[in-house]
Amino acid sequence: MLIEAVTDYAIYMLDLSGLITSWNPGARRFKGYEESEIIGEHFSRFYTDEDRASGLPERALETAAREGKFEAEGWRVRKDGSRFWAYVIIDPIRGKDGDLLGYAKVTRDLTERREAEAELRKNQEQFRLLVQGVTDYAIYLLTPEGNVSSWNAGAERIKGYTPEEIIGEHFSKFYTDEDRKAGLPAIALESALKDGRFEKEGVRVRKNGTQFWANVVIDVIRDQEGALIGFAKITRDITERKSAEERLERTREALVQAQKMEAIGHLTGGVAHDFNNLLMAIQGSLELMKRRLPRSEGQMHQFLDNALQGAQRGSALTQRMLAFARRQELKLQTVDVTDLIKGMTELLHSSLGAGVQIETHFSLGLPKASADANQLELAILNLAMNARDAMPKGGSIVISARERNVKDEPGLKPGRYICLAVKDTGTGMDEQTLLHALEPFYTTKGVGKGTGLGLPMVLGMTEQTGGKLYLKSKPGEGTTVEICLPVAITEEEKKTTHAAPAASPVTPALRIVSVDDDPLVAFNTLAMLEELGHTAFSASSGAEALGLIKEQGDIDLLITDQAMPGMTGADLAEAVRRDWPDLPIIIATGYAELPEGPAQAMPRLAKPFFEQDLADAIARSVRSSEKVS
Repeated sequence: MLIEAVTDYAIYMLDLSGLITSWNPGARRFKGYEESEIIGEHFSRFYTDEDRASGLPERALETAAREGKFEAEGWRVRKDGSRFWAYVIIDPIRGKDGDLLGYAKVTRDLTERREAEAELRKNQEQFRLLVQGVTDYAIYLLTPEGNVSSWNAGAERIKGYTPEEIIGEHFSKFYTDEDRKAGLPAIALESALKDGRFEKEGVRVRKNGTQFWANVVIDVIRDQEGALIGFAKITRDITERKSAEERLERTREALVQAQKMEAIGHLTGGVAHDFNNLLMAIQGSLELMKRRLPRSEGQMHQFLDNALQGAQRGSALTQRMLAFARRQELKLQTVDVTDLIKGMTELLHSSLGAGVQIETHFSLGLPKASADANQLELAILNLAMNARDAMPKGGSIVISARERNVKDEPGLKPGRYICLAVKDTGTGMDEQTLLHALEPFYTTKGVGKGTGLGLPMVLGMTEQTGGKLYLKSKPGEGTTVEICLPVAITEEEKKTTHAAPAASPVTPALRIVSVDDDPLVAFNTLAMLEELGHTAFSASSGAEALGLIKEQGDIDLLITDQAMPGMTGADLAEAVRRDWPDLPIIIATGYAELPEGPAQAMPRLAKPFFEQDLADAIARSVRSSEKVS
């Protein structure tokens, strides 16, 4: 009854020759034969032709009789000719006296299990091929102790070890010495055990000793009972991504810095413009007062001289601010740097004091530079004063110049440059100070001892000229500031002289319209013009000036401020040119930027100006108009 009830196993008897003598429902179910069809038939009919030809059925019976059991897996054939994978056991049946009576044969259909195992093997092989085919990731297994137990192609490519070199080694050898001393490998495994997963970015080491930036993930592997089998470790080389992120961050910082500098530049330029107007009023009034005060008032003249010197220092400060903001009017000319430095030697010695030695080194045959000689002098003096302040116990300053040919460098156009360097033996600057040294109003000097505009002024002048500034410094090794200026390329180079300008020729009395929206500046300019013997008409706006010119009819010269609300000086000049094309125009401004148009070619008068500056500008304008006529 038991055997008859079994349907998952074919259980049947064979006689000594292998003929079937019994047949259960399980055999009928998956072999397809009815009992009446198969009883008396040889069991070899269930074998494939190949197995019968090889004598496998006979060997199975012989093995069972000899060894007491035959067990095997193989292909078998159903009644309909289809095949199935069978697990077969043949046991000999013996009588009480030990004589062989026949065989008991049990067959189980394992086709589904075999297919499942084959599918599993296929998936495992595909997974193995997948893991081995990945070259962008290092994918490998670790034992519970942290030893490497597998190694894919990506791991070999990224870390440099072959499987034979690394399997069995502890994964801590991929860490830096500092990380191993800090116990990071053990911490990684402990974190993975605690949380089920560990992920981190850090520096790892290749076989050749080079380092790379890695993203590391460690997962815990457990069996079905939850026992620890090991760890799966995936490592990705993210050095390029990290470098890109760092470049992006540097770009962002540079953008923020540029935006900040631009904002400060606009603020500085605006403050300098307003301050220029105040200085115009103060300086002009003091000069007129000094001219009209009797010589007998000696002490009063001293007071006025002192006040004028203060105004001139204020003017120098605005020049620095405008140079930083790149809104200063630069007069580019051909400058012999060697002669310029030699001409400044006495001034430098007297300004720096006896404790500072000055050396000069110039390459032979240096070409001349394109620069504003006065601003270049001021820049060198600024650098020398900074160098002196960095050497409280004295030291030496080396001023040198060399020619440099630039082909491809950020911030410089290809061409020839004169590089002028000022090097000191002072205390130097650390990285943080060096980072901020070129920022406006940043100073390491005591309160009241520095404006923080010296280096920014030099930077502004250099870049406005078309050059570049280099700043190098280390604590205890001094500082070197090098400014590279374009070589002047002209058909006939003119020698730069620093002699006092010749006295202006006598200018006939003119009828002049002066335009300025600041009443203080307008008052002083009007007074200066009258002091020079001219007939002056004052206007506070461009529209008022146009009305005056139309009303008077015989105006000889227009002097106008540039920065005015409503109608700028350039706008006024353009309007005047349409109706009075021959009327000379002077634009008074401290700004270098003027819009495209007629104003670009007009004479300019830099604010703040003295009476002599005004007289010279009028004389030049008159001479130019006479040449044109």
